[in-house]
Amino acid sequence: MRSGSAAAREADMPEKKNAITEGVIWKGLMLFFFPLLFGTFFQMLYNTTDTVIVGRFVGTTALSAIGGAAAQIVNLIVGAFTGLCSGATVIISQYYGAREERRVEKSVHTAIAMSLLFGAAFMLFGILFARPMLIAMDTPADTLEESVIYLTVYFAGLIPNMLYNTGAGILRAIGDSRRPLYFLIVSTLSNIVLDIVFVTVLDLGVLGVALATILCQTISAVLVLSVLMRTRESVHLSLRKIRLDRIYLRRILRIGIPAMAQTLTYSVSNVVLQVVVNRFGTAYVAGWAACSKGDQIFWLISQSFGIAVTTFIGQNYGAGLYDRVRKCVRESLLTDLILSLVCQTGLWFGAPMILSLFTTDQEVLNLGLMMMHFFIPCYGTFILIEVISAALRGFGDSLVPMLINVSGVCVLRILWVLFVLPIFPSFRTVMVSYPVSWVLTSILLFLYYWIVWVRKGRLSGNGAKELKAY
Repeated sequence: MRSGSAAAREADMPEKKNAITEGVIWKGLMLFFFPLLFGTFFQMLYNTTDTVIVGRFVGTTALSAIGGAAAQIVNLIVGAFTGLCSGATVIISQYYGAREERRVEKSVHTAIAMSLLFGAAFMLFGILFARPMLIAMDTPADTLEESVIYLTVYFAGLIPNMLYNTGAGILRAIGDSRRPLYFLIVSTLSNIVLDIVFVTVLDLGVLGVALATILCQTISAVLVLSVLMRTRESVHLSLRKIRLDRIYLRRILRIGIPAMAQTLTYSVSNVVLQVVVNRFGTAYVAGWAACSKGDQIFWLISQSFGIAVTTFIGQNYGAGLYDRVRKCVRESLLTDLILSLVCQTGLWFGAPMILSLFTTDQEVLNLGLMMMHFFIPCYGTFILIEVISAALRGFGDSLVPMLINVSGVCVLRILWVLFVLPIFPSFRTVMVSYPVSWVLTSILLFLYYWIVWVRKGRLSGNGAKELKAY
C-alpha cells in the first residue's frame, strides 16, 4: 500500500508517458544517453583539469603525484562505494518501472543514509592510511610527499562526493539524466576557476588542486540534494526520514556488494599493474597517467552507456516487459559498437594533441603515444562486457557476473604479472594483459547471459515473482 505522501504527490501530478518503458527503444535510449554522453565530456574535463594545470604549471613530478598511485587509490575507494550504490540505482529503477511508490521512497532514504555511513567510514580509512598505501605501492620517492598531501585532502572531502554520486544515481534511475548533467557542468566550471586561482595565483600546487576538487564536490552534493528535497516525484527526499531500513538495505546490498567486490578487484588489479609501472621509472608513470587521462574519453562514454542500459533494463524488467528487455539488449550492443568505432577513430588521430595537454616532456609524450596507440584498437573487445554486465545489473543479477568479471579480468591480470611478465620482461607485456582479459571475460559473460537468461526463460513471468519477493 502506498504511503500518504507518495499517493498525494501522485494524485497531484498528471499521468505522463515513460519514454523508457514505451515507444521506440533506440530513440528512448539515445534521449536518455545523450545527456550522459555530454556529462562524460564534462566529467573528463573535470578530471583532467587538475592534470593539465599541474602538468603545465607545476611539473612532471607533481603530475605523477596526482595521476599515479594516488589516482589508483582514489579510484579504488570511490569505485567501491559507487559499486555498492549501484544496488540502490537498480532497485529504484525496478520499483519505479513497476510503479511501487512506497518502495521507491523507502529505497531512496535508505540509499542516502548508507552514503553518509559508508562515506564517513571510507573518509577515515583514507586519511589514516594514505601514506602506508602509497608506500606499499612503491610510489617513487620524489613524488611521495605530494601524493600524500593530495590523497589526504581528497579523502577529507569524501562524504560530499558520495552524496552526489548517490543522488545522481537516484535521478538517473527514474530516467532523469539532464539534471545530473547540469550539476556536473556547474561543478566542472567551478573546478577550472578554483584550479587556476589555487595553483597559478596562490601557488598552492598539489594542495590547491585537492582543495579545488573537494570544494566542487561539495557544490555538486548541495545541488543534487536540493533537487531531491524539492521534487514531487516518488524519489522525494525528506531529511527526517533518512534512516537505514533493514529490508531495503538488504535488497541494496544483495546487488551492491557483488558490484562493489567487482569494482574493488578491478581497482586492485590496476593497483598491482601500477606498482609494476612504477618500477619502470617516473617517465613511464607520467606517460601512463597521461595515457589514462586520454583514453578516459572512451571509458567515460562506455560507462555512461552502461548506466543508460541498466536504467532501461531495470525499468522494463520491473514493468514485466520481457520482450522489450531482450530487444533492448540487442539494440544496445549494436549502438555501443557504433559509438566505440567513432570514439576509437577520434582517439587514434587525436592522441598526440590530447597528450600534449598534459605535458611538454618529449619522453613522456612519446611513451604516452605508444601506450594509446596500443590500447585504442583493443577497446572494441570491451563492448560485450559493458552491455551484458549492465543488462544483468538491471535484472538484479550481480553475483555470478561479478565472479566472471573478477576471474576473467582481475585474477588473470595478476597471474599475468606473476607468471608471464618474468618470462617476457617488457612494458608491452604489461599492456597485453588488458585486451587478453577483455576477450576472455566477454566470452564468459555472453555465454552466461545466453544460457541462463535467454535459453532457460528467466526473462519471463518469473522475473515479476522475483521482484515481488522483496
